[in-house]
Amino acid sequence: MILSAVLPLFAKPNVAVLIASFYFFYFALIGVHIIFVPKILSEIGYDPIQIGIIFASAPLVRFAIPFLFLKGFQLSQKTFFTSLALMGLSACGFYFALEFFWPLLMVNIFFGIGIALILPYIEVIALEQIGREKYGRIRLFGSLGFIAVSLLLVRYLTSPYIGIGFLIVMALLTLIFGVLIGVQHNKASSSECGEHEKLCFFSIRDHVPLWIGFFLMQVSFGPFYNFFTIYTTDHGISLNTTVWLWSFGVIAEILMFYFQGPLLRGNLSRLLQFTAYITAFRWLIVALFPDSTPLLFASQSIHAFSFALFHTAAIATLFELYSARRLSQQFFFGISYGLGGFVGAIGAGVLYQYTPEFLFIGGAFAALGAAIAFKKNS
Repeated sequence: MILSAVLPLFAKPNVAVLIASFYFFYFALIGVHIIFVPKILSEIGYDPIQIGIIFASAPLVRFAIPFLFLKGFQLSQKTFFTSLALMGLSACGFYFALEFFWPLLMVNIFFGIGIALILPYIEVIALEQIGREKYGRIRLFGSLGFIAVSLLLVRYLTSPYIGIGFLIVMALLTLIFGVLIGVQHNKASSSECGEHEKLCFFSIRDHVPLWIGFFLMQVSFGPFYNFFTIYTTDHGISLNTTVWLWSFGVIAEILMFYFQGPLLRGNLSRLLQFTAYITAFRWLIVALFPDSTPLLFASQSIHAFSFALFHTAAIATLFELYSARRLSQQFFFGISYGLGGFVGAIGAGVLYQYTPEFLFIGGAFAALGAAIAFKKNS
């Protein structure tokens, strides 16, 4: 069913196939990083605050980088290729730095710099070539990569270095397809207002509540992205079942990406509000029923709304609001996944070390704050 619907999108097969392949391996890489690396670090002997600091470092860098673009720095083809190389080299660095806190922290920072510049470049190309209503049917290949690597790695994760090996392979494949897209893509695109994107007008101040909502939404994911595997296994859920929980959430997001087109024809602001409210409900389920496998699966089904629908509604909103499209996408990833991810990771580490029962309660409050911010922006 999925393939039959996606094949018509490949009228320009090179671009569509390359973007789909890039998404597959990029999100497979992200899957290894957020599902297995925290668990690997915990087993090696890192405490929750150390894990929180390590995983907060990359988002902090992602937040800082977009401000360089306001000073004339451009997300050019050369910058894109450099970030791909940095991402690949940093992934290899995990192998050598794994058991040493400070070297590992530095490697993760460079890894964060690399991935911070890659996805916004690809997202704009995807929206230009495919359009927002069909975007999900290409983006779902990223979800397939995420679920595929999680189900494969759980079978072979007999030592920490096997997990890091998977991380390296996914990074190198992401690099290859990123280079192929970068070489082929015409640098003169409709997303630019002139020869240089810095000529486009961009201001956060025009939509402050919207950006606060983006930030808080990602803060709410701090407990999930950094501690969900540790949290569930600490409450008696097996690692194998936990991987299936992750996978079930990804299946839900795949279905949403596939069928979300009609929803995106409506009011995007209301969609953002709805996804934030239901995300708050999701984290309450995890907080109140951490040892209930059926209810944890129910909470994971909400990932269709709290990630897939939210993500597409967010980038589509920015695509319409701003003429500086690459710059707006860069700031979206910087403020949400960057600053929001940093605060969420640090906060989750502190909560889980000192008051673990409030870990996902904190996430629920952050998501509720995002919903209020989105409502004020409408």
